[in-house]
Amino acid sequence: MNQKNVIIIMIDGGRLDRALRSQVFNSLKSKSVFFTQSITYGPHTIAAMHATFSGSYGTRTGTNSYWSTFKFKKDKFKTLTEYLKENNYYTHADVINELVVPKQGFDNFIVHDELNDNLALRHKELLHETATKLRSGQNFFLYLHYSKIHTGIMNQVLKVYNNFSKEYYDNREQNDKRYDLLFNGAEIYLETVLAQINDLQLDKNSIILVMSDHGVSVGEKFGERAYGAFCYDYTLRTFTYFMADDFTPKQVTQQVRTIDFMPTILEYLGINLDSKYEKPDGISLMPLINGRTMPEPIAYSETGNPLDKKEPPKEPNTKSIRTSKWKFIYNQHNDTKELYDLENDPNEEKNLIGTGLDIEKTLWQELDRLQKPS
Repeated sequence: MNQKNVIIIMIDGGRLDRALRSQVFNSLKSKSVFFTQSITYGPHTIAAMHATFSGSYGTRTGTNSYWSTFKFKKDKFKTLTEYLKENNYYTHADVINELVVPKQGFDNFIVHDELNDNLALRHKELLHETATKLRSGQNFFLYLHYSKIHTGIMNQVLKVYNNFSKEYYDNREQNDKRYDLLFNGAEIYLETVLAQINDLQLDKNSIILVMSDHGVSVGEKFGERAYGAFCYDYTLRTFTYFMADDFTPKQVTQQVRTIDFMPTILEYLGINLDSKYEKPDGISLMPLINGRTMPEPIAYSETGNPLDKKEPPKEPNTKSIRTSKWKFIYNQHNDTKELYDLENDPNEEKNLIGTGLDIEKTLWQELDRLQKPS
């Protein structure tokens, strides 16, 4: 077994386009394997992070919506935390609330005060305490949830506008500025936490994952003022940086899924999958990390569009299937379909459904297969 600590730094609501033009995030490229096309299962934290921790889609685990944390089939799906706990890791989560990630396997599951806590300082101290306490030779897993973008969007957008507030969509410049200010806070946080990791020399004996659970709208599509209503790339396509001292830095443009992260970490650590549990949907990305090729997996995503209701539905009603070149969306609530050529239309503005493209049938059949629970 590869004796390394595991640190996941999750930037809740972090947009890929902002990371791509950020000096702080770009500085990670020289010391990480940077995946430019990581697709989340759910454009909201609960579904997204249960899929990440289990390596499996919510169609199988039961956690497929805002309301389904307690429907997670913990007897059938083993989480990353449980694997690490079984291998004598000390496991600690610092999160925004009790619902966002599976609790099983954590020695400590602490909820921070998203409104008042200084997360940079809090997580810096937590890293120091954990490194000091565990110098006895025990490895640790820290899950650090940076929630301030979410908190800002909640207070400044979700509580002020609804999904059909014309005023919001008419003020793209203001929306961009608001988001950029929040993202800048994430940059300051990340710099502080990574500096502490380096000061403690944890970069030498850890695998570190810097990721986003989903993006946030700045008004691109009428009907989604933040996230969780649609399956467009501004919320589904996220950033992923894997760092370890034995990784050769590189940029990978091939599509991967956030469900692939758990099998990747386990393979890197030399931990075998437990045959008593269901096999994950995700696959290890170690071939790509090691500079080899592997087939590109199709990515499935789904969410619950609240439409004109105040709360999202109990079950997903908007679903998408994606390759790095094509996206197919099925809006189950009104039985409409969308097809986008992502290479030539990355903003998903020209719907090609019904234009006779063979890929439409292929993706529709794959979506139909994947959205059925096992």
